[in-house]
Amino acid sequence: MDEVTGGDALLSVLLAGGRRADRVTHVERLPARPGRRAPWPTWADPELVAGYRTLGVDRPWAHQVEAAEAAWSGRHTVLATSTGSGKSLAFWLPALTAVRHAPRRPVPDDASGDGAGGAPAGAAGPRPRPRTVLPGTTRRGTVLYLCPTKALAADQLAGLERLLAAAGTRDLRVATCDGDTDVTERRWVQDHADVVLTNPDFLHFALLPGHRRWTRLLRDLRYVVVDESHAFRGVFGAHVAAVLRRLRRLAAHHGAQPTVVLASATTSDPAQSAARLLGVDPSGVVAVTDDASPRGTKTFALWQPPVMAGLDPTLAPADSPDAPRDDAPTQPTHRTATAEVADLLADLTVAGARTLAFTRSRRGAESVAASTQRHLESVRPGLGAAVAAYRGGYLPEERRELERAIRDGTLRALATTNALELGVDISGLDAVLIAGWPGTRVSLWQQAGRAGRAGADGLVALVAREDPLDTYLVNHPEAIFATPVEATVFDPTNPYVLAPHLCAAAAELPLRSDDVALFGPGTAELLDVLVARGALRRRSSGWYWTHADPASRLTDLRGSGGEPVRVVEEGTGRLLGTVDAGSADASVHPGAVYVHQGATYVVDELDLEASVAVVHPKRVDYGTWSRFLTSIEIRGVRQERQAGPVRWGFGPVDVTTQVISYQKRRLPDLVPVGGDVLDLPARTLSTTAVWWTAPASLLAEAQLDDGDVPGSLHAAEHASIGLLPLLATCDRWDLGGVSTALHVDTEVATVFVYDAYPGGAGFAERGYHLGAAWLRATRDAIAGCACGAGCPACVQSPKCGNGNNPLDKAGAIRLLDAVLAHEGEDAVG
Repeated sequence: MDEVTGGDALLSVLLAGGRRADRVTHVERLPARPGRRAPWPTWADPELVAGYRTLGVDRPWAHQVEAAEAAWSGRHTVLATSTGSGKSLAFWLPALTAVRHAPRRPVPDDASGDGAGGAPAGAAGPRPRPRTVLPGTTRRGTVLYLCPTKALAADQLAGLERLLAAAGTRDLRVATCDGDTDVTERRWVQDHADVVLTNPDFLHFALLPGHRRWTRLLRDLRYVVVDESHAFRGVFGAHVAAVLRRLRRLAAHHGAQPTVVLASATTSDPAQSAARLLGVDPSGVVAVTDDASPRGTKTFALWQPPVMAGLDPTLAPADSPDAPRDDAPTQPTHRTATAEVADLLADLTVAGARTLAFTRSRRGAESVAASTQRHLESVRPGLGAAVAAYRGGYLPEERRELERAIRDGTLRALATTNALELGVDISGLDAVLIAGWPGTRVSLWQQAGRAGRAGADGLVALVAREDPLDTYLVNHPEAIFATPVEATVFDPTNPYVLAPHLCAAAAELPLRSDDVALFGPGTAELLDVLVARGALRRRSSGWYWTHADPASRLTDLRGSGGEPVRVVEEGTGRLLGTVDAGSADASVHPGAVYVHQGATYVVDELDLEASVAVVHPKRVDYGTWSRFLTSIEIRGVRQERQAGPVRWGFGPVDVTTQVISYQKRRLPDLVPVGGDVLDLPARTLSTTAVWWTAPASLLAEAQLDDGDVPGSLHAAEHASIGLLPLLATCDRWDLGGVSTALHVDTEVATVFVYDAYPGGAGFAERGYHLGAAWLRATRDAIAGCACGAGCPACVQSPKCGNGNNPLDKAGAIRLLDAVLAHEGEDAVG
């Protein structure tokens, strides 16, 4: 296989001799930069330094040393640099050195961050319980490493084992411990491990509730490492913030005040985000952001698939932004991003490039991999085996094998979800394809950073979906390349998140008055509510958990709605994978087609109580798409304002959704071939929403007849959901919407956009405060689309439960023009 390398050479492969040149809307070339080295710190363990040198690190990059020095001095530190910049060395060097050489010292009552792991100046938080180390004894420190995924923890363990083997160091005991760890191994970790690698979920469900069994780890805790901390955003970020506060509180109870080191992608204001995550003052966090690692030239292409007459003859994943509509389009439409990426991935693989193709969904990854394999087998039999899918829901051993295969070159390409966006060490990649805007600039640059790692040149191509935001971005490159990355947004005071964590904290150790400040504003009032509801009991000494059941079971950090649903093969009982509980009724309902590494299965039974879907293998020539109904009820109004006849509101709502049926579509032409009605329970989501009303006078001003109103509202709702991520740090799939010509609560036509997370995530509130700018961008995106009656690039939605019917593009423009004409009038709020 002839290998083609270099960004421009690989772009030529994609252009196919100029036949695809008209699909490239912009090419940005990011220049190379040299690396800047620094001497090893004088305090660094000599054996560890020797180990790093054996692995090829003669001297560290300057940012690694800066972060390591700050952490060694006992200050909370966040290192926010690019993918592949070596962030792990910056936290392992001080942490492992401390374990080997820094015996734990007595912690006085006035611990103040003197380099021994005390609280840094300006930091808020619990004070450690005084304790004394007996004369003549030493006690080594311990380290707790936290990351978003089990895969990343396993990858870090492998990296540590390589380092310790290279160093010849045998006195460091390192282990992973998570929900998959059996009881015997868990007991060994509790009794002996110096470094424990795990995730926030394990802390929440097991370690913190059972903290007395983890006394050895907690009392000697010198460092807590929080890896890929930018991933802790939205509701998930709020949950992790509460878990970290509980961890710091229990560590202090056992006599420790650990230094926290956070590793993050490049984000806006990383010190502020890190401080919010930890519950400390930003002045107590050192931010290291000057990336000193080398970078090769990166060629970055923005790509818009061609317009095709009729449906694209390639499967568009049902749970992805390329899902088909219920009725075949009567006008030309752009080819799906997944189909386009499959072609490009095949060409790069034939050219010998090593590539990752990021997709927006699990089925999208399966679809791209299967299509690429078919393309390759038709060109060069046997080459299809060099491509595979990688996604969440696979068994751990399957993921480890795929990671090994892409590292050693057995596989040339992986079609993956964002599961490989995080820091699993896969180096030596030539190219990255991104099927659709990944939601934030932070994620975009994390994914792009996989191309050309270790200072080599690389190619990145962002392939637009038919979506208002994607269309806008590939035609406005300044919105990508000249705009700063976002800050990590989450609300630690979200009462829906905080309340169960206060119960969990009280169950671990009764809450005292001094703890109230640790959990942030609103905690005192929330404790009163929990007492009134009988969840907690108030005594003069504090707040106590009143039940025998573990309080940690009250909440799910990932917001997935409960225990993942296991997909089990009928007859053999083989576990194929898992599906998030919140999406199970839409994806593994009876009759649904489930795809796993290209093999198809049909679901026989879905038991939501037991969290099991039973499937049988069957080759089918169709896919399945679910349909659902959604209603919304306003539970309160936190903020509102009037702009002429338009009333804007923001507040708590209940969103009720029920999957009612599914449709079969023949592949590859997507012609409907049947379906069935489903009898599944309704789900109610308590969240927050922004809404705006369109009374009769406004509808008349927009020249909308009664028959035009539903389609105009519906189209405006879809497009506004697509454009809000331009203004808020979110993804289209973090949002939902409802529009109605007459809502029971407002008594007029109303458009709602809500956060798709329990309790809300702050995105809808952002829309409320930026209402005029948001709707103006929405109006311009619809009007600027070249289609006639509306398409996925403007008003059609990939997740519409009504099959994108009715939609009225022209009516939506007139409606939004009327709304915007009154902005600034009679504004009160």
